[in-house]
Amino acid sequence: METPWEAETTTQFNRRLGKSMRELGRTANTDGCPDIWEMRNGDIVVVGRDVTESYAGRHPDDLTVRADERLVMIPRHLLIAAKPDIPDA
Repeated sequence: METPWEAETTTQFNRRLGKSMRELGRTANTDGCPDIWEMRNGDIVVVGRDVTESYAGRHPDDLTVRADERLVMIPRHLLIAAKPDIPDA
């Protein structure tokens, strides 16, 4: 049986997927912007707004959010900009 996935918090940042919000012209140049990064081990880190509490009790029945997990929202255009950098398999 395969072991469940756990976040490897010692892995390093490898590369941004897509473009930064600055490159997309979608930022006020203040601290903090949504972002998508591939880590050296292949996992993905997403920087976005924590919307966990806002969606409490309103998510689909088959969506489970553990106590150590958060729902993070990013702009659609940011993910679309990252699509060319995301492998198909």
